[in-house]
Amino acid sequence: MKENLIHYRTCVCNINYHMVWSVKYRRKILSAEVEAYLQKLVQEIAEDKGFTVHLFECGEGDHVHCFVSAPPKLSITAIVKYLKGISGRKLFERFPEIRNQLWKGELWNHSYYVETVGSVSEEISAGISNIRAKRTDTMEERKCCCQRKHP
Repeated sequence: MKENLIHYRTCVCNINYHMVWSVKYRRKILSAEVEAYLQKLVQEIAEDKGFTVHLFECGEGDHVHCFVSAPPKLSITAIVKYLKGISGRKLFERFPEIRNQLWKGELWNHSYYVETVGSVSEEISAGISNIRAKRTDTMEERKCCCQRKHP
């Protein structure tokens, strides 16, 4: 059985997301000090709102990567809203000099990237590769048949 399953009162699930969002205007303002505070802050937000942050890191000082597990009752839009909204406000409070580098006083870009992430074993990925190979072979056979002139 999988050890990463989360048991709730009425369901058992494993819902994981990879999220990426960037600083407004891609300004490189996420220094080591800001990143350390942001990591602590994101863990507090997750604990307070009922989801888990497994990995959080800042990339190149202008964007953030976050791996999250969440219960089914929390939508991805709500999670992103919590993380971006609360962290932006608290970062401006703690580091007021950041506001000077941004116009209109907004820290994060409005858009974000998200994908669902699951644990895929080697057996499953090998099976998927075999299915794809068979599907490609059948498509090539169909092309050959279609290219022939029939009497």
